[in-house]
Amino acid sequence: MTSNCSFEAVDHVMRYLELVIYMPIFLFGLVLNVVALLVFCIFLCKWTESTIYMTSLALMDLLLLFPLPFKMHAANHLWPAYLQPLCSFLESLYFVGIYGSIYTIMCIAVDRWMAICHPFRAKQLRSPRAALGTCLGVWVLVLAAIFSTIYGFREAGKTDFHCFHSFSKKGWRPLVISCLLVFGFLVPALVVIYCSVKTIWVLKQSGQRSPTSRACVKIIYSSLSAFLLPFTPSHLGIFLQFLVHQGVIQDCGAKARISLFIQIAMCLSNITCCLDALCYYFIAHEVRSTKHTFRLSISQRRATFSTSEV
Repeated sequence: MTSNCSFEAVDHVMRYLELVIYMPIFLFGLVLNVVALLVFCIFLCKWTESTIYMTSLALMDLLLLFPLPFKMHAANHLWPAYLQPLCSFLESLYFVGIYGSIYTIMCIAVDRWMAICHPFRAKQLRSPRAALGTCLGVWVLVLAAIFSTIYGFREAGKTDFHCFHSFSKKGWRPLVISCLLVFGFLVPALVVIYCSVKTIWVLKQSGQRSPTSRACVKIIYSSLSAFLLPFTPSHLGIFLQFLVHQGVIQDCGAKARISLFIQIAMCLSNITCCLDALCYYFIAHEVRSTKHTFRLSISQRRATFSTSEV
């Protein structure tokens, strides 16, 4: 399919561009997420729904960061064939970090939508125990889904190979890519967008401009940015590359541009580890300053808003 097209120019550009992109992401992401864990686990005395979700998100980000040094090495070096199991393991951790982050951000959006738009029902459904159970469920779901599929993406061979590149045809099957795009991105994206829009609308309609309200709006915008900015281009690139593997796109120039686009988009998607730090800051500020009055104040605003409609 691609044997008549040359991608040497793309590979040459990415050989250096990956290092330029990954180095600051790895360093800043590592520092920010370690600091976030210290803040949530040590300096904040009380576990709330928000801190539990953000702790899980920080762990997902660290899991995403862990394979990056190996990914940087693989961009410039061939790995011997006997390292294929290790490569599959690292690739699995990488994708668990990506899609674990996606689903955790989705859970955060749903949790805040429930707390603000349905405060009375939230009193029954929201709790630190429920948040912990949800996070554990996300971990189990993503680990099971990723590890059961990634190991089939590489065929056993006796030649050196580039880890994190050149998946086998099994990795580009229509069923695999459809599930990845729909359940890995589109469904969580629609949930995050819907919950974010509804929550912002309720906050604006309440007519309140308290510090808690403003902090909540900042949290919503930062979470939405941390989701859409990194993950939308990378999944668009996956879709375009899928069309290449299916023979829908056959022009060599288009294939080269798509190859460059998906590799850059996948590199930049790792910036979510740094963007999530915005969420960490706002969550820590909320927990420290409001001292658990968040749900009560939202309930009062919601009650006042509902009364004004009667």
